Amino acid sequence: MSKEVESINLIDTFSEFKDLKNIDRTTMVSVLEESFRNVIIKMFGSDENYDVIINPDKGDFEIWRNRKVVADNELEDENLQISLSEAKKIDDDYEIGEEVTDAVEFLKFGRRAILTLRQTLQSKILELQKDSLYAKYSEMVGEIVSGEVYQVWKKEILLLDDEGNEMLLPKTEQIPSDFYRKGETVRAVIAKVENKNNNPKIMLSRVSPMFLQRLFELEVPEINEGLITIKKIARIPGERAKVAVESYDDRIDPVGACVGIKGARIHGIVRELRNENIDVVNYTPNLSLFIARSLSPAKISSIRINEELKKAEVYLKPEEVSQAIGKGGSNIKLASMLTDYVLDVYRELDDEDEEDIYLDEFTDEIEPWIIEALKAIGCDTAKSVLALSKEELVKRADLEEETVDHILAILKAEFEEEA
Repeated sequence: MSKEVESINLIDTFSEFKDLKNIDRTTMVSVLEESFRNVIIKMFGSDENYDVIINPDKGDFEIWRNRKVVADNELEDENLQISLSEAKKIDDDYEIGEEVTDAVEFLKFGRRAILTLRQTLQSKILELQKDSLYAKYSEMVGEIVSGEVYQVWKKEILLLDDEGNEMLLPKTEQIPSDFYRKGETVRAVIAKVENKNNNPKIMLSRVSPMFLQRLFELEVPEINEGLITIKKIARIPGERAKVAVESYDDRIDPVGACVGIKGARIHGIVRELRNENIDVVNYTPNLSLFIARSLSPAKISSIRINEELKKAEVYLKPEEVSQAIGKGGSNIKLASMLTDYVLDVYRELDDEDEEDIYLDEFTDEIEPWIIEALKAIGCDTAKSVLALSKEELVKRADLEEETVDHILAILKAEFEEEA
């Protein structure tokens, strides 16, 4: 290998280092020096008597060896010592006991040494790249990134960012209706960055509440400027979400600002989330009022709160019950997530329903999970269950016919006894 070829290879290596982002000059020089010293140690067993000088700007280096002058007949280690006769060839003034410093041509170490150096440097570059990638994305957790779909697998999608870094979007972190093809652009939030065996993995999410929050920050300038604060988010990805917002400026309507004129601001977010229905509600520290707002669009008649158990009994007019519960129980589920309270919805009894009985009174005869299934379809009293046909109860509450027969028998017997 000629010196010219050797020089070109090393300059290429320096260039690779200089192109690395987030790698400071001190680290670069340190790693290059360490690589040279590793080769010297492998060849001579020690690098203590060597000075390695790196010139990254020029793309070159210098190696100097320090040896002690000894008498010709006392030379034992050519790496640490130099005979007097050899020293005088360098400079006639050298005497025994003095130290000789002379330049070492790395080329003379041989082809194997040069290959070892290249491999060591490449390994160090790869290691630094991984460290840099981990450091960069660890600071970006919670931020939105865009990536191009490179590979679609059954359990995850591989994305590439603008610099070609790999990012993973697991199936569990995709909105159920998400569907992507190679080459498409995907937006998601960085959920976490793993670093097992120095192999960084950037994990993304589109179902995280943080993704919805970041989208609001992008679409609503008042949130980005700190005039409006998102207090809490509850999501059923791809279906429905509730966002509680608060403004510290009385002149700003936080809900109106988030929705925008004719829904202009929220429409972009809804499209990004595959038509996820988003309810924006005014936050208030008044718990009763916040629970009432969280169950919107249903109108609440009264609320009974148990702060110790973090539960609330919500009473509504019969026609409001189905709205409070929502399709498949989504509205009450999101309201519970938003308020951090277990919410039980009850039909408010009027004068005509004074003789009605809440299903919770039948826990000794009807299993709790069956009562919950009936309440989920808006039946919280005995008469509201009896008002439905057997077929409707089987279909809507997803119960067995025998179970429905048993329930109806118990409820009918109660009213017959009273009669």
